[in-house]
Amino acid sequence: MAVARQSMREEIVEAALDRFHARGYNAAGVKDITDGAGVPKGSFYNHFASKEALAVIALERYGESRRMRDLADTSVEPLTRLRKHFEFLRDDVVGWGYKRGCMFGNFGTEITDHSETIRASVGESLRVWTDLVAGVLAEAAHAGALRTGLDPAATARLIVNAWEGTLIDARATRSPDAFASFFTVVFDTLLTPPN
Repeated sequence: MAVARQSMREEIVEAALDRFHARGYNAAGVKDITDGAGVPKGSFYNHFASKEALAVIALERYGESRRMRDLADTSVEPLTRLRKHFEFLRDDVVGWGYKRGCMFGNFGTEITDHSETIRASVGESLRVWTDLVAGVLAEAAHAGALRTGLDPAATARLIVNAWEGTLIDARATRSPDAFASFFTVVFDTLLTPPN
């Protein structure tokens, strides 16, 4: 029995996600995306109003692939859950040979000054991620696992921003050293239990 081919639209979304993540927004043209999907270039506009509209869908799909829902899994201790999340993200970058970073950060530096639509999408993606991290930190604080006075929302924003900087360093040096520093400072220094 033959396996049914997924929809042309879905093939375009998957190819766009791959091309945007590997090459960035500007270097991934519509023809490159449709070639990657194995569909005619003319079919692109039957499914998407523009490359920009497709980029917003690709950003949403990328967010789903980052295991964000795991951050809300209360069956796992909060700080263990948070560490596993960032370990997954680290392992993904290492698995790509340090050649792909975070699409939120990549688009944030490449295209947000030129597209209000993508700027808003990147901003929303980062907000959702930061809110999930803040929720984990609030749980940890409530359980007495964090020192008092650590604001979950501000700390979450700092951690997400530190992660994005860590990715730049790791990709520039093609080395795990930046990840080691991130985990040491965040989990062994910043997120410590009360004395």
